[in-house]
Amino acid sequence: MTYCVGMLINAGLVMMADTRTNAGVDNISCYRKLHIYDGGDDCFISIATAGNLSVTQATLSKLAEGIPNPETGEIETLWNAPSIFKAVRLVGSVLRDSRHEAEHGMEAEGVSFGATMLLGGRIGPEPLRLFMIYDAGNAIECHADTPYLQIGEYKYGKPILDRALDIATPLNEAVKLGLISFDSTMRSNLAVGLPIDMVTVRADRNCEPEYFRIDKDDSYFKELSRQWGEKLREAQAAIPRPPFIRNKGQPVS
Repeated sequence: MTYCVGMLINAGLVMMADTRTNAGVDNISCYRKLHIYDGGDDCFISIATAGNLSVTQATLSKLAEGIPNPETGEIETLWNAPSIFKAVRLVGSVLRDSRHEAEHGMEAEGVSFGATMLLGGRIGPEPLRLFMIYDAGNAIECHADTPYLQIGEYKYGKPILDRALDIATPLNEAVKLGLISFDSTMRSNLAVGLPIDMVTVRADRNCEPEYFRIDKDDSYFKELSRQWGEKLREAQAAIPRPPFIRNKGQPVS
């Protein structure tokens, strides 16, 4: 399993993914789950993947080779998609077919072939957009009311984003919240782990995308984790005690 999050705010796009893949406690590997297609000013697409690794890798390989359009015969790739929505439709179609191929003849093996993807970016003059793509081929788009999408083991990292992230959050604060979300997830689920791959794309077209990798020796992430735990304990201690719990030795009224 893995954890991926995409955040689309006024300042730009942030996408993060961990790299842990496990097939049991004695078979843990590291695979990149954040994939970048950077064509300069004309095209930037980032795809984060979660779920069955064979399905997601097959999907990405097919997209790299190109898919023949059944109507025109032309080879369709992410590089020649005319819009982000068309790119989402292409990825959804290939993801659905890859899952069906993997499932064929394996129904009795008890293997889960589920997979989901996040796709964010822009093509041509359009603004930045962010979608979640399901393995049935359908997708949903991120909007201002909830300016983030998650896939994988998302439940542990969701509360901090629900409480603190909004459409007006500055880009650096969104990155901080995303890393706190990952730290909370890794505290509660061993199926998610470092390194964390990340890309940020500012809404300003004059700014280049920036790529980062947070590994186990990253001093900022270590300090962020330490301070977050410390501030949580301070906040917990500062909240008044429940009035319905008596102090030790207090008589029953």
